[in-house]
Formats: sequence, C-alpha cells, structure tokens
Amino acid sequence: MLRRPDRYDYMSLIDRPVIRWPNGARIAFWVVPNIEFYELDPPGGQGRPIWPRPQPDVLSYSLRDFGNRVGVWRVIEALSQFKIRASVSLNAAVADHLPDIVEACLKHEWELFSHGIYNTRLISGMTDDQVREVIGDSLAAIKKRSGQDVVGWLGPAISATESMFDLLPEFGIKYTIDMVPDDQPVPIKVRSGRLIAMPYSTEINDIRVMGVRGYPPEDWADMMKACFDQLYAEGENNGMVCCMPLHPYVVGQAHRIGALYNVLEHVSSHDGVWFATGREITDHFYAHNYEEALRFSAKKGKVAQ
Repeated sequence: MLRRPDRYDYMSLIDRPVIRWPNGARIAFWVVPNIEFYELDPPGGQGRPIWPRPQPDVLSYSLRDFGNRVGVWRVIEALSQFKIRASVSLNAAVADHLPDIVEACLKHEWELFSHGIYNTRLISGMTDDQVREVIGDSLAAIKKRSGQDVVGWLGPAISATESMFDLLPEFGIKYTIDMVPDDQPVPIKVRSGRLIAMPYSTEINDIRVMGVRGYPPEDWADMMKACFDQLYAEGENNGMVCCMPLHPYVVGQAHRIGALYNVLEHVSSHDGVWFATGREITDHFYAHNYEEALRFSAKKGKVAQ
C-alpha cells in the first residue's frame, strides 16, 4: 500500500514555470497502447481477485486474447495511417510469447516501455528485492527482443509498493505513469537519481470509459477530443501533455475502432501539435524544465514555511 503523500511538490496550474515544446508546439500528444499478456490461472494470494469472474474465467481471458490476435493490428493500422508513433506499455511476456507484435511495433519505430512481466502478477506486497527482480527481468526481456533501452514504467495492473519509485532509477527508468497528478511532467522525489511522472489520461482511458463504464465509442471519442481541445487551448501559454491510453481488446473491437480514427483525424487537423513518444517528452523535459521545476518548488516551499 502506498502511504506517503509527499512524492511530489504542489505547483498550481496558474503559477508555475512555462514549458515550451519543440517548434513552438502547444501540446505534446502521446499514444499509449497497453499490450498485455494474461494468464488463465494466475497465482492466488495477491491481495485481490485477478479475474472478475470465478476462475477459470475463460470469458475474460479470451477477451484479452482478442486484443493480441485482432485488436492490436487494427490499432497499429490506424496509427500508421496518421503516421503517429506510439509508446507501448508492454508486458514483457509479450516479447517471448508473441514476438510478431513486438516486431510490428519496431517496424513502425514505436517506443517500448515496461508494464511488468504479466498483467496478472501484481507487485503489491512484494519486497524490494522481489520488485527489483520484476523490473530487471522485464527490462532485459524487452531489450533482448527489441534492442531498446527501456526508460518508462507502469506497474502491472497499476500495482505498486511504497518503495517502488525509489527503485526505478536504479534501472535507468526516467519516467513513470503510475501517478497521474498533472497535465505536465512532474518531478518525483526518490532516494537517489531522477524520476518524473508523465501525464497518463486515466480518466478517459478506453478501458475505464468503454470497458468498465459502458459508454458508447462515440462518447469516448467526444471525451478524448474535448480533453485535447482544452489542453490545446491552455498550451498557448504553457505547453501541455495529452495522453491517449488504449487497450487493443477494448478500442480494437470492430464496433469501436472507428472512434479511434475519429480522434486521430481531429488531433491531426491541428497545427502546433508535437506527436511524440514518452521518451522524447521526458528527454525534452529533463533538458529544459526539470531543474527549473525543482528550483521553483524549493522556492515556493520556503515561502509556505
């Protein structure tokens, strides 16, 4: 359980350092397909049920398998038509069990970052050494299959431990999307090294909106476009980040994929949009804004005292 609320400092939206994205872009737009690997019969004792129905939950398992058999290929096709590179939240088991998917991502020059090994293996309750093993094994598996050095992290099923964030920089992780406190990158306090939280629009995540709440795809598309429009307007004065999280087994369904095209067409019709990967946004923030954010936070903290 995460108990400490002081991993990042408070900075109000209307009073913070200004971010300028490359070429004067108002907004950095990044797409995060969660490409995941599930087990039909995951181990118990993880603190909560992994499947929503009694095990073996063949319905839920096969639905997620649909994402890797069908949905992901529709998502790849949609993004490739608009020449948008994605940043994949990847369960490392995909690299071993479904290498064709990884090869397709690499063909389109997508970034791969770690989503743990299996989405059915939570890290909540693990010791530091056990968490290190998951991080290390997942990064090694992705590097072996792709050649990429992994710099991003999302805990499997967004699970965490109190000290997980302190461990990530040990492995070269530069950003996490486990925390979602802002629409701009946020420095995270860790024992050593550097880490930032990258914006991850969990409130309009396709699985939350369509998969859990049951909204029709056109409503999800309207939400996604409304989010983009607001951030685009605010980005005139201070560069913002808009993330589009996707799950192929949700948005990749035949009756929903059209909504993705709708959103991509809308976003692509605007000037001043930086279509970036998580790695690119992170590198730019570290190079131009990270130190200023720390100085600003320290100054505000002294004033508050």
